[in-house]
Amino acid sequence: MANEPWLDEDEQKAWRSYLLMRKTLETHLTRHLQREFGLSAPDFEILVNLSESETGRMRAFELGEATQWEKSRMSHHLSRMEKRGLIAKVACDARYPEIAITEQGLDVIRSCAPVHAARVRELFVDVLGRDRMAVLGELSDEVVDAIAEHERTNCPPEVRGSC
Repeated sequence: MANEPWLDEDEQKAWRSYLLMRKTLETHLTRHLQREFGLSAPDFEILVNLSESETGRMRAFELGEATQWEKSRMSHHLSRMEKRGLIAKVACDARYPEIAITEQGLDVIRSCAPVHAARVRELFVDVLGRDRMAVLGELSDEVVDAIAEHERTNCPPEVRGSC
């Protein structure tokens, strides 16, 4: 770790540019999901995870791990999605039910995912290009690895992820 805790001017500029880009892109994409398909970003995230699973089902704790959500947030959100018919809780051999994507949920994700992917391509992938995307992927993996190492070695238990 550097001796100086403060970011220098260039570091501060890069950090704030990254935060602005991330927030602006996320907000813009979320607005499109909401206005065009009636989905929140969390709805979309759950439906993507379920639709990409082999069976269209996952346990709530698996969804929690995939989304990095806390148990109570997951529980409340799944209840709201179930009321809207996007997911169903299905009894299984385990203590807790599996979460399954419904036909309605599949219809929604099939209609919005291609539009969303095209918008991500237009506003992110095509802007960066193939070479910078590869570099960004490598850099992102390094940051995630550094966070995982910090959580294993130097992070107070009350701060570590508890999904």
